[in-house]
This record gives sequence, C-alpha cells and structure tokens, in this order.
Amino acid sequence: MPKLSPIHYRKLAKVFEKKGFVYVRTQGDHLVYQKVGILRPIVIPKYKEIPEFIILKNLKTAGITRKEYLNLLQKV
Repeated sequence: MPKLSPIHYRKLAKVFEKKGFVYVRTQGDHLVYQKVGILRPIVIPKYKEIPEFIILKNLKTAGITRKEYLNLLQKV
C-alpha cells in the first residue's frame, strides 16, 4: 500500500465532498464538513500541505479506508 503524503487543503476538501460531506462553515482558518450519519464533523485546516496524521485522523472519523481514500484522491 502506498504511503500517504501531505496534500493541499483544497484537494483534501474535494475528496471529502466526493464522499458526500457537505461544507458547513469556516471557523478561523479551518473548514468544517458534516455528513448525515457521522457524529463528529471533519475539520480541515487551511494549510498548503496537510500532514499525514491529520489526514489519517479525518479518515478515521469519516469511516473511510486508506484504499478508498487513495481511489478518491485519484479521481480529484
């Protein structure tokens, strides 16, 4: 399985939008996304390169597997 690498916040936001998450609001320099059935919101900081640990934590919260994430990333 390929290693995750840092990506721009806009690209990560598009991945979650493809998965059905909806942009709700901006809090400071963070984008907040929600989806029906997911209890916690997904928070994406506006960084040029989002570190792997933030990506992994958001994937866990969203219930998205690493393989599914990489497939969505190719489509964006």
